[in-house]
Amino acid sequence: MAEANHTLVTEFFLVAFTEHPEWGLPLYLVFLSFYLTTLLGNAGMILLIRKDRRLHTPMYFFLSHLAFVDICYSSVIVPQMLAVLWEHGLAISLARCAAQFFLFTFFASIDCYLLAIMAYDRYVAVCQPLLYVTIMTEKARVGLVAGAYVAGFASGFIRTVTAFTLSFCGNKEIDFIFCDLPPLLKLTCGDSYTQEVVIVVFAVFVMPACILVILVSYLFIIVAVMRMRSAGGRAKTFSTCTSHLTAVALFFGTLIFMYLRDNSGQSSEGDRVVSVLYTVVTPMLNPLIYSLRNKEVKEAVMKFLSRSKVSRRP
Repeated sequence: MAEANHTLVTEFFLVAFTEHPEWGLPLYLVFLSFYLTTLLGNAGMILLIRKDRRLHTPMYFFLSHLAFVDICYSSVIVPQMLAVLWEHGLAISLARCAAQFFLFTFFASIDCYLLAIMAYDRYVAVCQPLLYVTIMTEKARVGLVAGAYVAGFASGFIRTVTAFTLSFCGNKEIDFIFCDLPPLLKLTCGDSYTQEVVIVVFAVFVMPACILVILVSYLFIIVAVMRMRSAGGRAKTFSTCTSHLTAVALFFGTLIFMYLRDNSGQSSEGDRVVSVLYTVVTPMLNPLIYSLRNKEVKEAVMKFLSRSKVSRRP
């Protein structure tokens, strides 16, 4: 009847990338530059959308919220990762780990929903242009964004409560860049079946559901574009949609790799590299993707720069 004694864990020790001490400073500088670029790029996009009246449209309204969420999403992960690299490991309390996990899930879920909403917006604009103004009213777009935030909160709250009702014991090291559920499940000393089901439910009802909305929207868009007689009209429509599809591919591609596969093995360097892609690289690239592919954004940037030059003249 004797049971093995377990010491309950009240804190964890993040050790990602610390097995190569010589990589510490180079990785620190790279991730710091990525993070600063993310902050400047997304904040600049928000400012540009607010200042230029030509960008006061539903599409850029959603894009401004995507930029805001990307700032928050990256800020939940990167500063702590920089501390891990600087200190060659970082102790993090159970409560702080739970808070980070909640915020990560909250903002990641909102990102998924916003990308799906933006696909629906493009569908209405291309396939029902005459009804676009009546469908995408200010009330409708505010309601869609509010729904994304509420759904993101619900997803984050449920997953966090479910995950942190587990007992963690024994090994305290998390060989990952932040407190995510797959590496945490490897540290449990009890039955984690319920929590693993939550991972599957999240994967099935958030990511694939959003991907389905995106795929169906773009299927209708492609059909509508193929019916256009004007080659210029087709090119303009595809150009507008390409930036969004690129952002979708980057974000969902890396998340699918992490969550829609077997996580029973130990965390590998490949897993950490992929996690860096969706937590660090993608939020940094989104402003660049939309700036380079959207004519309206490029014109707004040039207008802003020209105004800055004029204001500097004596």
